Amino acid sequence: MDNKKRLELADWSIKYSLKCGADESVVSIYNSRDIEIEYRNKKLEKLQESTQNGLNLQVYLNHKYSSHSTNDLRKDSLTKFIEEAVAGTKYLTTDKFRSLVDPSYYPTNLALDLKLRDESYEKIDSADRVKLASQIEEAAMAVSDQIISSTSSYSDSFYETTRIHSNGFTGESKGTSFSAGAEVTVNDSGGGRPEDYCFVTTRLRNEIPSAEYLGKEAAQRALRKIGQKKIESGKYQMLVENRVSARLLGMFSGAMTARSIQQKSSFLDGMLGKKIASEKLTLIDDPFIVKGLGSRLYDGDGIAAKKRVMIDKGVLKNYFIDNYYGKKLGLEPTTSSPSNIVLEYGTKSFEQLLKEVSKGILVTGFIGGNSNTTTGDFSFGIIGMLIENGEIIKSVNEMNISF
Repeated sequence: MDNKKRLELADWSIKYSLKCGADESVVSIYNSRDIEIEYRNKKLEKLQESTQNGLNLQVYLNHKYSSHSTNDLRKDSLTKFIEEAVAGTKYLTTDKFRSLVDPSYYPTNLALDLKLRDESYEKIDSADRVKLASQIEEAAMAVSDQIISSTSSYSDSFYETTRIHSNGFTGESKGTSFSAGAEVTVNDSGGGRPEDYCFVTTRLRNEIPSAEYLGKEAAQRALRKIGQKKIESGKYQMLVENRVSARLLGMFSGAMTARSIQQKSSFLDGMLGKKIASEKLTLIDDPFIVKGLGSRLYDGDGIAAKKRVMIDKGVLKNYFIDNYYGKKLGLEPTTSSPSNIVLEYGTKSFEQLLKEVSKGILVTGFIGGNSNTTTGDFSFGIIGMLIENGEIIKSVNEMNISF
């Protein structure tokens, strides 16, 4: 189904839902394709492809709300599907906050190209996909005879969506993503089996790093864990590797949602305009990054995307306020969820930061643990490297950080 036919079907579905008695409605029609490959021990272990077409219908009726999905896009089937969806909504509980977002929040310019789709996607051959996965594994296994096993993988996906709101919004989006990398397990003479990984995800296939880089990086990261041991508990300085920092940032983003605020489960409730972190922390939500994995022109409510400073030099400036919980709180909606979270750069390189650590840990991974959005307390298992007098000394594991 091409874009024109999806748009026509979505428009018909909107009109028919209103004819059946809905006050307002939203229709999304989507098409996606996903391919996943795994290579292990010089053999192809997994080759999986899935395609999906579907329609999602949201019904608003007398401030009652329901959501329904189907994969049968034939009009005769959709007729009954829509009729039953609207009829079933009548039996739900009234919620005065259930209604579509005000049209004034919808985007007025959808022409901006964020380059989220690789135009050569349809030309990619499955043999090339398998070849890349095999080359990554080969590169990893060639690094050392201490490597026990390596599992390399490659995946790509394509999606396109047409979305219509009955009160005046129409949007179309499409994109691709590509992931590749390896996970490597090595032999530790002490009896352990350390493992590590290197995976990269991009919007364009030609921006995936070389197979040699991905395989070697995964292997070298695993090898440096040989001899890892638990060290004494204490108060340590901490450096967090950028690729795992999202685990810590998640404690902020979860507590910054309107849902958490409204349900009194956020330690950031009532903290707008107040200092909540070091002045060195500036956190920006930027949906307009070209080729960004979270880039978009509108969010799940249809609200126009906007770049926002969420935390400015440690001061909380914004919440993620969706349409529904915004109405409950009496707050103007901003966006229903984060897009691309960007940290403002500091002035020091990693090497400079490392030199300033007298006794600390470079955290390279988190294991389990939990965080409490109500209090801000957290406890995570970590793995990483011990730092003494500005130098990495050895690998550590079986440690927890807590606050």
